Amino acid sequence: MVITKKHISRRTLLRGMGVTMSLPFLDAMVPAGTAYAQAMPKRVRLAAIEIVHGAAGSTAYGAKKFMWAPEKVGRGFDLSPSSLAPMEPFREHLTIVSNTDVRNAEAFTAPEIGGDHFRSSAVFLTQCHPKQTQGSDVYVGTSLDQMYAQKFGQETAIPSMQLCIENVDQAGGCSYGYSCVYTDSISWASPTEPLPMIRDPRVVFDTLFGVGATPGERRERRAEDKSILDWLGDAVARLNKDLGAEDRARLADYLDDVREIERRIERVEAQNRTGEERELPGAPIGVPDDFAEHIKLMFDLQAIAFASDTTRVFAFKLGRDASNRVYPGSGYKAAFHSASHHQDRDDRITEYAKINKYHVSLLPYFLEKLRNTKEGDSNLLDNTLVIYGSPMGNSNVHNHKRCPLIFAGHAGGALKGGVHIKGADGTPMANALLTAAHAVGLTDMTSLGDSTATLDLNAAPESTVQAAE
Repeated sequence: MVITKKHISRRTLLRGMGVTMSLPFLDAMVPAGTAYAQAMPKRVRLAAIEIVHGAAGSTAYGAKKFMWAPEKVGRGFDLSPSSLAPMEPFREHLTIVSNTDVRNAEAFTAPEIGGDHFRSSAVFLTQCHPKQTQGSDVYVGTSLDQMYAQKFGQETAIPSMQLCIENVDQAGGCSYGYSCVYTDSISWASPTEPLPMIRDPRVVFDTLFGVGATPGERRERRAEDKSILDWLGDAVARLNKDLGAEDRARLADYLDDVREIERRIERVEAQNRTGEERELPGAPIGVPDDFAEHIKLMFDLQAIAFASDTTRVFAFKLGRDASNRVYPGSGYKAAFHSASHHQDRDDRITEYAKINKYHVSLLPYFLEKLRNTKEGDSNLLDNTLVIYGSPMGNSNVHNHKRCPLIFAGHAGGALKGGVHIKGADGTPMANALLTAAHAVGLTDMTSLGDSTATLDLNAAPESTVQAAE
């Protein structure tokens, strides 16, 4: 069967006025008679997602009630009592890591006591202890996402992208003697170089599809009030002449996805220009007031970027420490930060778990997008590692023990999934993240932060399944 008329490069681009668009994987990118694996070396995508304020399951009561990690270690666990219940459809892609600590987010000296909210985010992907300063002499460590970007991101148009949902300051000092950049960024290119996070979906969209365009070209395109696809019609027509039927259909689906994302951003901008009172009055015009819609737009942009191999690395910050945002979709009306200070009351811990579950419930939307995107003989979810967790444990007392952490995706086959790994008491989260680094190809890494060893993320066969303590 002929699947393509002509071989094209994986780096083929569609170009128009102010638009540069990478393509999804097409059969035409594999030379005739060549196996996919030989023609297209596997590159794992990495999406690191931080949620702040720990989890109800990190409390003594929450652990006893299995509000985060399931009761059984190994396989065959029951997610239904936990905040991870929404992940059930992706059980085979899920690796749960429980009972690990983030010691480097703790206070080391007396002046650091109380500053947990203002240093924790900087620790999440670096697993290093931040220097307490409100000046420009910040110092923590290089984050895992940037280690990956520095090794593999140079092969793509954009080495990495950093996204956020909440407002960030990125300047000046916050509280307890800490620079705000520790609170605002989870991505560090070096111990002294925090990377800014992008909150506005419009900025992400224009960055993904304007690579190589001049500022003038972008302004001209936007002034015409046209879809980016209007500028690519001739380029698409020329490309379609060289594609087989399946590839043409796949390209059409991809372009439809891009256009639908663009329409949704336009609708948000139109609504926010009406002059009606906003829930987020200080937010950029492209930011939806609705939390779930904002998250989904950002997930869609990540999925389309992964599909086109425009970038392989995202760091995504879902909240800002001490945020008092309310999540009506969670079924709990209390503000986020206030709810996290539950006074260790059983009833309030139970209520707080609703917010944790709500946040987790948004993740399957992203995973489904990845699973439905074909890539060669597999799909994007198989070739992606999603890290989701928090550097805080019981937020009521600002501790960093039993911190929530899960992995999703098979990381190109390195993770089997469908397993719950429970660390021994005192196990650093850095051990799990070091193993994750090896899974995505950073095999020469010998340590990360305060890691003491690797942690087998494919352990616990059926014979070792047992009740957690």
